[in-house]
Amino acid sequence: MRSLVDMDTIQIEITNACRNKCSNCTRFCGHIDKPFYMDLDTFKKAVDSLEGYPKMIGIQGGEPLLHPAFETFCKYLQTKFDKKKLGLWSTFPRGMEKYREIICDTFYHIFLNDHTRPDIYHHPCLVAVEEVLTDKNIMWHNINHCWAQESWSASINPKGAFFCEMAASFAMLWDEEGGWPVEKDWFHKIPKDFTSQMEQYCPRCGFGIQALTLRSSAENIDDISPKNYERLKNSSKKIADGKYKLHNLQVDMNSQPKMAAYKDLDYRKGIAKRYDLGLFINEQNFWTPYLLENEISSEQVKDVSKKSLLEIYKEKYNK
Repeated sequence: MRSLVDMDTIQIEITNACRNKCSNCTRFCGHIDKPFYMDLDTFKKAVDSLEGYPKMIGIQGGEPLLHPAFETFCKYLQTKFDKKKLGLWSTFPRGMEKYREIICDTFYHIFLNDHTRPDIYHHPCLVAVEEVLTDKNIMWHNINHCWAQESWSASINPKGAFFCEMAASFAMLWDEEGGWPVEKDWFHKIPKDFTSQMEQYCPRCGFGIQALTLRSSAENIDDISPKNYERLKNSSKKIADGKYKLHNLQVDMNSQPKMAAYKDLDYRKGIAKRYDLGLFINEQNFWTPYLLENEISSEQVKDVSKKSLLEIYKEKYNK
């Protein structure tokens, strides 16, 4: 387990509304009939609590651009942080192109994935580790070395602050309390402070077992373990619609498809172009958006052997 200040990002989850119903969505968007939309006071409290956090502050959903106060949220972020500290995770949904300029003005880092490719795979987060690994010592060993906690983010949502974005998502799904108060310096917590959240959420999560078969997000089917099915069957819209498969609780080390195909350059640029935005790779290996009417010329791009594209962009637009 990592301390929170060792993470690359802390996410502010402003909504779990989304137009997609991807397989094994980590925000359980297809299960919840009425999504949440974080109110402005809660958002301001979340932003203010991250003053002094040394890494990136991310805005995520669901789909954050579907939040009716997205522009207001962006303007508040601009008053608190330099854009180089701010990231946006989005699908760039159609109909929200009006936000293209404020996205460029607010976020130096964006992560785009619209889940339209069949070779994008999701881990079965609703296959509970406690049902697969019945030996508690083995289960907790796996949880303590969870690959998601070691590579993903801490999160804030309306339930509070969480050491792991999956714990935050489960709190919304189960409608449970358990988040920490969103207050100054909460992000200085270390693994010994995570115990109660881990005990509450980790056993019901699938990320503690890496050797579970992944599913293409385009199938719109969730893999669910039997006990999690029982917990959800009376409230889940996805179960009501038959968009699930009961898991056999077996692991398979040899059937994992190739991961991260969606990270290629052309795929992301194609998503950005729907908003008439271009992208370049910044010094942190994220994508920085710019308005295509400010397109950097081909001659300047060819000059990257002498000067980086980032330097050219900064000089041209006085950034």
